[in-house]
Amino acid sequence: MGSLDSNPASFDAFAADAEGFQPLNADDVRSYLHKSVDFIYDYYKSVESMPVLPGVEPGYLSRLLQSAPPNASAPFDIAMKELREAVVPGMTHWASPNFFAFFPATNSAAAIAGELIASAMNTVGFTWQANPAATEMEVLALDWLAQLLRLPGSFMNRTSAGRGTGGGVILGTTSEAMLVTLVAARDAALRRSGSNGVAGITRLTVYAADQTHSTFFKACRLAGFDPANIRSIPTGPETDYALDPAKLLEVMQADVDAGLVPTYICATVGTTSSNAVDPVGAVADVAAPFKAWVHVDAAYAGSACICPEFRHHLNGVERVDSISMSPHKWLMTCLDCTCLWVRDTHRLTGSLETNPEYLKNDASDSGTVTDLKDMQVGVGRRFRGLKLWMVMRTYGATRLQEHIRSDVAMAKMFEESVRADDRFEVVVPRNFALVCFRIKPHTGMSEEATEAANRELMERLNRTGKAYLAHTVVGGKFVLRFAVGSSLQEERHVRSAWELIRKKTTEIMSGEVSV
Repeated sequence: MGSLDSNPASFDAFAADAEGFQPLNADDVRSYLHKSVDFIYDYYKSVESMPVLPGVEPGYLSRLLQSAPPNASAPFDIAMKELREAVVPGMTHWASPNFFAFFPATNSAAAIAGELIASAMNTVGFTWQANPAATEMEVLALDWLAQLLRLPGSFMNRTSAGRGTGGGVILGTTSEAMLVTLVAARDAALRRSGSNGVAGITRLTVYAADQTHSTFFKACRLAGFDPANIRSIPTGPETDYALDPAKLLEVMQADVDAGLVPTYICATVGTTSSNAVDPVGAVADVAAPFKAWVHVDAAYAGSACICPEFRHHLNGVERVDSISMSPHKWLMTCLDCTCLWVRDTHRLTGSLETNPEYLKNDASDSGTVTDLKDMQVGVGRRFRGLKLWMVMRTYGATRLQEHIRSDVAMAKMFEESVRADDRFEVVVPRNFALVCFRIKPHTGMSEEATEAANRELMERLNRTGKAYLAHTVVGGKFVLRFAVGSSLQEERHVRSAWELIRKKTTEIMSGEVSV
């Protein structure tokens, strides 16, 4: 075996550099961050004028940047030059005020600052002892947001009476929130049904409306549920594509009669395709006799519920087992930030807890602190609570409510414009800031021809670079989604997009060829 001094010359060469490699040299940190902040400033000042969708082909970046990692160091300015010249032209600009395709990925100065500081501190708060401030900041931020949502005290870490039975954790995405609650519900159902280990998992059933996000069905498979026992319950215009409690009850009872064990129901507040709102209280009432876990996915529309006029969409939440929402969608907090609250943290930690010797400590053993590693899939975790706290601390409830109301008002304005033009129809009711619309079929126009016209409209709009819209299928109809909410959006951007939609529709109907 070689020794450390087997090649003295190499160490002599390294020693010739008096300072050596200092990746956290304070002067470099300041210099690099100043240049990065200038880049961000320029980006936000110019993003409105950039094409929302890039005109690049797959594999473009590999032709612009070297294929092998460099051996030698290079000035930071080189990386920034390549960022500007190669990376930015290939970006889809979610920050653009002309982005209307998906639910927004909102951001704010306070969130960016919080993310920067958290990244610089680079703490790994898997236990309270590993970073008391990071753990307690996350707990505080979640309790603050729970109060803004007027969640019952049973979901909070701290109440006026002291420590509650419930609590929360900040995860990366809704997928994680679904997965960890599915695992907890699975284990509870196995115990309840007297299963020996996981032998009874093939009898467990889960339920959601057909409008539920596809990530739910992925999470079910990851949690070990038999795909044959994942019930996707059809919805229709009679319920505005929301889950029908009567149908849910019918399906659950049929499963019980067949010897199966209803385990988990996902109710959504603001579905992705149509913004449908499942009736939370009624779903909880159906679930109660079966002792099935009820989870509320409010990833997008949960943010709106900080406004009193939208809070009724969460009525009945005191009877569910868990709820999640994502401030990175509509509450000015950059990715990633999904908040999960559970009514009984022990049901979650009982399935996810790990206790290796090297993490044991007096604080954890005392039972007086929350070790957030036991409420997630992994062990390591980022300091996500800081940016969420900074957003609420900086802007306050009033400004955040103002932001939500402004987006909803702009969406309402767009909806009214669509309804006023007899070439179009609004396909589903607008609940929040998403409008689902299409060119409606005219005399002698088949559904296939209508779909083709709407596809052509979407493609023409997106090719201009002046707007970006996406589509979905609701009730068998191909429809366009116009999602208001980008952090830089103003009324003029919505009006400009509408004028572009009208212009391109006129071109299609007059037979003009797109160039």
